[in-house]
Amino acid sequence: MSTVMNPSQPSARSETQAQTISETDRLIGLSTTTRALVQRAMTELADEQLAQATSTLQGALTLAPTHPETLRLFGVVCYRQNRNDVAIAALGQALAAWPDDALVINDFANALAGAQRGDEALAHWRRAADVAPDFGLAWYNLGKYLHEQGRVAESLEPLRKAVSLLPDHWQVRVVLGDALVQLGHIEEGAAAFREVLAQRPQVGRAWWDLANIKTLRLRDDEVDVLSAQLARSDLGDNDRVAMGFALAKALEDRERYSEAFAYFSDANARMSRRVQWNPTGFPQLVSRIVNAFGGTRAHAQTADLGREVIFIVSMPRSGSTLSEQILAAHPQVDGGSELPYLGQVIAEESQRRRTSFPDWVVAATAADWERMGRRYLALAAHWLERRPRFTDKMPTNWMLVGAIRAMLPGARIVHCRRDALETCWSCYKQLFARGQEYTYDLGHLAVYRLAYERALRGWAERYPGELHEQVYEALLADPEQQTRALLEFCALPFDPATLRFHETERSIRTPSAAQVRQPIQRDTARAIHYGKLLDPLRNALRGGAGAG
Repeated sequence: MSTVMNPSQPSARSETQAQTISETDRLIGLSTTTRALVQRAMTELADEQLAQATSTLQGALTLAPTHPETLRLFGVVCYRQNRNDVAIAALGQALAAWPDDALVINDFANALAGAQRGDEALAHWRRAADVAPDFGLAWYNLGKYLHEQGRVAESLEPLRKAVSLLPDHWQVRVVLGDALVQLGHIEEGAAAFREVLAQRPQVGRAWWDLANIKTLRLRDDEVDVLSAQLARSDLGDNDRVAMGFALAKALEDRERYSEAFAYFSDANARMSRRVQWNPTGFPQLVSRIVNAFGGTRAHAQTADLGREVIFIVSMPRSGSTLSEQILAAHPQVDGGSELPYLGQVIAEESQRRRTSFPDWVVAATAADWERMGRRYLALAAHWLERRPRFTDKMPTNWMLVGAIRAMLPGARIVHCRRDALETCWSCYKQLFARGQEYTYDLGHLAVYRLAYERALRGWAERYPGELHEQVYEALLADPEQQTRALLEFCALPFDPATLRFHETERSIRTPSAAQVRQPIQRDTARAIHYGKLLDPLRNALRGGAGAG
């Protein structure tokens, strides 16, 4: 994971007042030739010319192999290329020479975060902020990383500090706005986005984040400004995509469905050209994963290992956030939202074995699964600080049910299922922060949905009675009965607070953050308004059983 800002974001090199070593002094000790190379590399790095910067810095390192600034810049280039181990080595040498330089400490933390050494990264960002309290980038990176890790309440203080130090940098204010919305401070979060747009109406992300507050409608004057911005010929594609999704949502709110469909289609087509997803290879991969856990397979020897965890598996936009909010209203459960730990443990095991998942599953022993299960729990320990149980609703976990049963046999698994057409259409209308590359093409969405349906049927057959199916439409129709059944499956006593889930104060890091802070809304179907425009999706979904 990288928290590095791109060149349009705050530049650490511009904050010399906050650093222990000034930019001029950073180059002391370099020859005229080496200094010229380093300065050229700085320009190339600022312009995201990473290959050129690498070559330039290799030349500088040949002339000055131990100079801290040369090593620092080489480390920065490496972590931007995801060569985190090389970056850590170079930045570690720079840090040994300049142990109190906030900029080196901050860059070292970025590389540690990229190498999944999050606790060490946090410690170094905190040290950078301590060494140079006016160094806004360290506060921003600290807050942003806490935010990304789901520690949203903790992220507020550093993000507010970053905004005060970097008032002109819109990215800082947008991340703060996201955190505020996720914590339920809807109006304050919306105000943060509107502050950005008042100064920079061309910032697409701020428009989308404002529109993506599902309980809020863009004002008529805002729709006019947004439409005018989209008409600009000089608009970057990132901004155009985000604005397209935002305007489409505003038009849907106004029941102008054919116009909304046109904007959704254009924005998704632009995104689809920028991402890669293999509609042939994906179903094959899913089948391989399910088949790998066929027959008698080893599993962790401790039968109740993972009893603390409630996994919520589903496609996005299937009611998983609502189910999690109900569970998180229970006094025994903390809502962890989308936790990356299961995928991280599997990736670590694949790296250790030098074999891709699921190819190594057949060779994994009970001791291996026990070790992996305990590694997951160690990574997730933060979520047990307040309550004895927690939820994990990472969207891709539906593919890993077999691994969950093997490494954490005591965990509960809740499968959230919603009508296929509504789910796919809701995904198509969403600009995701990362991943979900299949959602930007209706045909790809149908392929993904059908693979998902086959996998969940396979898991249900393989683990009878071990998955609780929570049907979204049934939950809306009879919340109390469905909530009682959900709690019983999770071995939780009924608590009336779960029926008042919308009153629960917690961070919610999904597009439904604002929606689940309201009582249940029974009329959530939207696909019907688009009529025959969605016939291609309907027809594609008929390619498999159970497709809504």
